[in-house]
Amino acid sequence: MYDWILGAFLLIWWRDPSLRSVRPGIRNPGRTLTIQDRLARLDWKAIEASLWQRGYAKTDPLLMAEECDALVALYSKDQLFRSRIDMKHFRFGEGEYKYFTYPLPLLVQTLREQIYSRLAVIANAWAKTLGQPDHFPLNHDELLAFCRRNGQTKPTPLLLRYGAGDYNCLHQDIYGAVAFPLQLTAFLSRPDRDFSGGEFLLVEQRPRTQSRGEVLTPRQGELVIFATRHRPMQGSRGYSRVNMRHGVSTVRSGSRFTLGVIFHDAK
Repeated sequence: MYDWILGAFLLIWWRDPSLRSVRPGIRNPGRTLTIQDRLARLDWKAIEASLWQRGYAKTDPLLMAEECDALVALYSKDQLFRSRIDMKHFRFGEGEYKYFTYPLPLLVQTLREQIYSRLAVIANAWAKTLGQPDHFPLNHDELLAFCRRNGQTKPTPLLLRYGAGDYNCLHQDIYGAVAFPLQLTAFLSRPDRDFSGGEFLLVEQRPRTQSRGEVLTPRQGELVIFATRHRPMQGSRGYSRVNMRHGVSTVRSGSRFTLGVIFHDAK
């Protein structure tokens, strides 16, 4: 009986081209790998090296187009957010963003928890290199507990929306005494298709010299991990602390969405 069932399945599989695109017993990586699988496949050694050398690292596409579209669709669901910020009102730039409330959407929560544990090792190495007393737990729940003890209880992951003419001034996302030194942005829109302009900006304020800027144009689904406030930079006399700020250049046309994942909570 089982031979008959197997034979019938193989006959259907052979006649249907859509089924033949997935070989029996082999998963289609673009559709069946979980976000945890995809995170594990990133080149974390290269990411760490880039963070030490430049203060930021850009990944290959991590989120699938369907996941990006699903995150963008959340923007209209006000019940998922604790607040909406009009950047022009606060002179942050032009455009708007919304902070998620707890519980976070599953994909956002997974990114926050899974990536934190990898970045905490780097954060502790940075603190040691700069002679700082900070020591961050390797478990994200423990970081949030530390935030709560310091009066920081509001979730900080956010969705940002920019239209034509919008931009974001250079800034740092601190929110309180507890500030994890790394954060990330996930790019949900397609440059040159969904929008034009709107480059991601990073500026280093180096001691005793001019500032240095980076302009990035990540593809849909890519992440940029970067320093929240400062990073160590090696010089002829050892490491020094370099301040960093980030922002977004003016969007010329279309609509640009990003997901910001900040690991510490806010007051």
